[in-house]
Amino acid sequence: MKETIKIALLAVIAGTLIFMAARGTGTAPVGEVTTTTSVAEAVKPNTLTSPTADAKAFDPMAQQAQAAIDNRPKTTVNFANYEHDFGNINQDSENKYVFSFTNTGKEPLLIENAQGSCGCTVPNYPKEPIAPGATGQIEVVYKPGKQENQQNKTVTVTANTEPKQTTLRIKANVQKVG
Repeated sequence: MKETIKIALLAVIAGTLIFMAARGTGTAPVGEVTTTTSVAEAVKPNTLTSPTADAKAFDPMAQQAQAAIDNRPKTTVNFANYEHDFGNINQDSENKYVFSFTNTGKEPLLIENAQGSCGCTVPNYPKEPIAPGATGQIEVVYKPGKQENQQNKTVTVTANTEPKQTTLRIKANVQKVG
C-alpha cells in the first residue's frame, strides 16, 4: 500500500514538473523552458518517507501557512524551571506541576503548541498572546498508569521564539502499587 502511494506521489510530482517545464517558470514567455533539470533528475526513487509529510511539502497552502508562522516577530521566553522531579509516585496516580514563564522579549509571545512525549504527559498552555514582561503558566499532568521505575518525559513548547521549540522535562520514580 505504501509503495502504491509513493508511486502515485511520484507520478503527480513528475506531471507537475513536466507541466511547469512546458509552460516555463512564470517569468519567461509561454513555451520557453527556463530549466535544464530533467524529470529524472528532479524525481529520485526511494526519496519519499511518509505520504502525509511529503504531501504537505507540495501543498502550497501549507507552505504559505508555515511561512506566515515563521515570519512572525520573534520574542524570548524564560521559564522559572525547565525540569521538575516528582520524586516517588504511585502507579495510576495523577501528578500536576505548573511551569511558570515570563515573556522576556519585546513582542507578544504566541504559543502554537505544547506536546507531551507520550499520552501520559498532558500539557495545558495559554492560547492567548502573552504580552512582553507578562507571565504565564503551562500546567502538565503526568499519569504514569502501569509504568514502573524511573521515568523521564518531555513537553515540547512551540512558539514564536528563537529557537522555535523549548523542551521542558519531568521525572518520576514510579512505584508499583499492590
